[in-house]
Amino acid sequence: MILSTDRILTTHVGSLPRNEKLSDLLVRQEAGEAFDPAEMAAEMDKAVSHVVAKQVEAGIDIGNDGEQQRVGFQTYVPQRMSGFGGVSKRRRGQEFEEFPELVASLMRRFPHVSKQQNAPECQNELHYLDIKPIENELARFKRIADGQFGESFMTAPSPGIISSTMLNVYYDSHDAYLAALARELKNEYQAIHRAGMILQIDAPDLAMDRTMLYRDLDDAAFVKRVEVHIAAINAGIEGIPADRVRLHVCYGNWEGPHIHDVPLEKILPAIYQAKVGALSIEFSNPRHAHEYAALKKHPLPKDMILVPGVVETTSNFVEHPEVVARRIEEAVRTVGDRERVIASTDCGFGTFTNREWVIEPAVWLKLKSIREGADIASSRLWGKKVA
Repeated sequence: MILSTDRILTTHVGSLPRNEKLSDLLVRQEAGEAFDPAEMAAEMDKAVSHVVAKQVEAGIDIGNDGEQQRVGFQTYVPQRMSGFGGVSKRRRGQEFEEFPELVASLMRRFPHVSKQQNAPECQNELHYLDIKPIENELARFKRIADGQFGESFMTAPSPGIISSTMLNVYYDSHDAYLAALARELKNEYQAIHRAGMILQIDAPDLAMDRTMLYRDLDDAAFVKRVEVHIAAINAGIEGIPADRVRLHVCYGNWEGPHIHDVPLEKILPAIYQAKVGALSIEFSNPRHAHEYAALKKHPLPKDMILVPGVVETTSNFVEHPEVVARRIEEAVRTVGDRERVIASTDCGFGTFTNREWVIEPAVWLKLKSIREGADIASSRLWGKKVA
């Protein structure tokens, strides 16, 4: 994982907006409808080229394919793994039950999205079917990016977020299901590592599921479940050096009250059990902008990098570069080491196909603000002008 000794590096969490034609093809593929593979490949080439160019133009140091080749950050998995079928009866989050107006608003705004609430369930033994799809993703991105980033990353979902999205009706216990997921997802994790990219594990379950799957537990019991989910991640990434893995934790990438979110302070010690080299955590979400206090109480391990969200991902406000710079400086003060902070976004901008909160032009402006804010912060942190 690259570090910088003279300026703050920039990255983002992963997903970026998809164009309308590609979105339609991805949704059709997910639904099992007929589509033209050649047309899909051409659209993926076009989309990946577009987001790579936009990231480079914005000044992103550590970039990816924008998840253009997937229908959602985790709901693509049943296309690659046997054992899934039917429909999961996933429980809605606490605030969605408490505020029906929020559900109504979401349905009006995003009427045609991928399978988020109606994803399939685990009905049989899990088996990863074919490594080719992930290898094709990696090959396409490497061909198009061709060294344009200082470093590249590729995302993959945690066993825990699969388990809480695609519910288990086959295995004897949730823990057995987690173990099976870790075993099979290891195929994807290893493929990303073999390709020479940073593996980013997307694990919103570590925070978000306090108000969803585990909402009936108290905080102490939830932390115990976080530890089990972390153990599953560690099993899945076994054999990959920690400094080649970063872990993304978030509270759910939607514009809502978030009043029932678990405080970062409660789960942070459990998250530190992950055998990873960097933690990506949202700090610009208005409900969590104060959470650096948790890192003061539970200091970041010396062998970990912090990848704080310095712009949020559910509104079209474009953060001023000075605001970004101040957020970066707060992160550096908290960590106590300017080289171990990489500026990022709170979450993705295209978590699910056809559910983009932020208009595409604002996405690129937000990424540009990260770069400009990082340059301002760097000039103050290193006491010199950044080129």
